[in-house]
Amino acid sequence: MLERVADNWWLAREAVSAVMGLWGWPWGRRGPSGFGSASTAEEVTAGVDATNLTAIVTGATNGIGKETARVLALRGAKVIIPARTLASGQKVKESLADQVPSSKLHVMEMDLSSLSSVRNFARSFDSSHEHLNILINNAGIMACPYQISEDGIELQFATNHVGHFLLTSLLLDKMKSTARETGVQGRIINVSSVAHKRSDGTCFELKKLNDKARYHPFIAYSHSKLANILHANELSRRFQEEGCNLTANSLHPGVIFTNIVRYIAGNSALLPVLSPLAKLVLKGVPQGAATTCYLALHPDLKNVSGKYFADCNEATPTAVARDAELAKKVWLLSEELVGTNAASKPK
Repeated sequence: MLERVADNWWLAREAVSAVMGLWGWPWGRRGPSGFGSASTAEEVTAGVDATNLTAIVTGATNGIGKETARVLALRGAKVIIPARTLASGQKVKESLADQVPSSKLHVMEMDLSSLSSVRNFARSFDSSHEHLNILINNAGIMACPYQISEDGIELQFATNHVGHFLLTSLLLDKMKSTARETGVQGRIINVSSVAHKRSDGTCFELKKLNDKARYHPFIAYSHSKLANILHANELSRRFQEEGCNLTANSLHPGVIFTNIVRYIAGNSALLPVLSPLAKLVLKGVPQGAATTCYLALHPDLKNVSGKYFADCNEATPTAVARDAELAKKVWLLSEELVGTNAASKPK
């Protein structure tokens, strides 16, 4: 009970921060990039021609992932939509095609919580698509009851981080070859969250992650979001060391009404108070997808790597999220969880 009160207090505090304009919303304050929290995904990509680009957007079947896919398609990119079932993905494709008749959308089956499914997707993509310029690791689940994935990993960590770690690793060769052949810098974007602040970074051992007795839904979510940032940072370090033409960044999309309500819906005392206010002052989906689309397409992001963004501007995550040694530790743990050959090209 006390833990739920603490979570609701933390989420309410973040919502109040948004209302008071610390992120510029709703008054539209803009940062050095020229954009702010009121900017939409269409606005931050205006004038960008992505005709020759290929992108994968995980979690594109709803919410900010779907809006990200729509805007990338609107700018001319070929967009691959991984979906847990082809039927659900096809419905999304048809919906987006109605909005963007010129869209180039491809649906492929993948369940991020299953390592075998991720491997099958990577293998299929590698054989059917010549290039990959942009990988947006957006999909995620939030504060669910305790569950273990089919691979024996706590479900939020398995879905939000480990699945994306394996997917990224298996697609790196494709992205590197695309960058070499086209001369266009490849971009990897990890959608994290301000919730990473709730993780102190001491959790990254499988026994701790899987310990049901110490499991707390929102804290487990926070661990996975911290891992998203550390993953992007370590990718960036490795890219720089290798000298390949790829970048990796992470972001907080903003406090969005749907995510807050989904978590606090069980608290009948807070919901009637926050719901009307949230609809008026917090970000909607078009604003929630803006930072992702900015990182994916805006020319100002060329050669920018290893950074964390919020409201389409560089921001500062916690000190733990900037810990290079912890990033290496999480990388090694992730390799153990997916197998030592995670970074090899799909066969």
